[in-house]
Amino acid sequence: AMILIFGALLDPGDEVLLPDLHYACYPNILKLVDAVPRYVPVREEDGFQMNPAALGPYLTDRTKAVLVNSPGNPTGTLMSPDWMARLADLGPYVISDEIYHGLVYEGKEHSILEFTDKAFVINGFSKLYAMTGWRLGYLIAPPDFIRPLQKLMQNFFISANPFVQRAGIAALTQAGAEIEAMRSAYDARRRFLLAGLAKLGFKIPVPPTGAFYVFVNARHLSTDSYALAFDILEKVKVGVAPGIDFGPGGEGFLRFSYANSLENLAEALGRLETYLAQHRPA
Repeated sequence: AMILIFGALLDPGDEVLLPDLHYACYPNILKLVDAVPRYVPVREEDGFQMNPAALGPYLTDRTKAVLVNSPGNPTGTLMSPDWMARLADLGPYVISDEIYHGLVYEGKEHSILEFTDKAFVINGFSKLYAMTGWRLGYLIAPPDFIRPLQKLMQNFFISANPFVQRAGIAALTQAGAEIEAMRSAYDARRRFLLAGLAKLGFKIPVPPTGAFYVFVNARHLSTDSYALAFDILEKVKVGVAPGIDFGPGGEGFLRFSYANSLENLAEALGRLETYLAQHRPA
């Protein structure tokens, strides 16, 4: 969906504003179509969401779109409806990645389409329906872009396989109880992991309320998140994502995922406690 939108909307040299913490593929796909990602710094105390009031210096005559992700990866935080409405009023198209909609444990997620029709929405079945390997997604676009998007899709992949589409229909029409059970399980794991990380000394000013990630400041351990993540992996066999993977603003942070069992999360926290007691990188 991202390739289709970027291909239909953007010309070479067009700019797209991204929060400095973002899904790692966004800038790579933008560069594929010769567009320019422009990174907007985000603040920990704002839940790492992009503040519309801070966008002025980054808007130029080449700005074609603003890309948002709520609930967000890597942070799991939500953008407020007020900020969404203000983004919609800025003028450029808004591209809203809503892949984690439905996986919200406190508050309520909002779609950009509540505030503007000048928007593209990306969503799919990988997260909410746990269908990651099926590679089934969809997008919502302004009417003028439907035909260009169809032409690109015809050349890129034609369509999703019929059996995958049938699986998607089954998920939409029959999986309500399973989805709620998964959401409740994720919430229990979220609370467990947040409490465990707090006991280990990690501070999280804005706890995640969606998706299945916890993004923590680890600068008291190291300012090199890549080295720290690999040191933890090598020493105690716990996999965490280095914050630098998600943009320069993520340096010194680590992303934990609670898309795992409580038993495995407890084991991981125990191993991390051992690591912290024995290894403290400068």
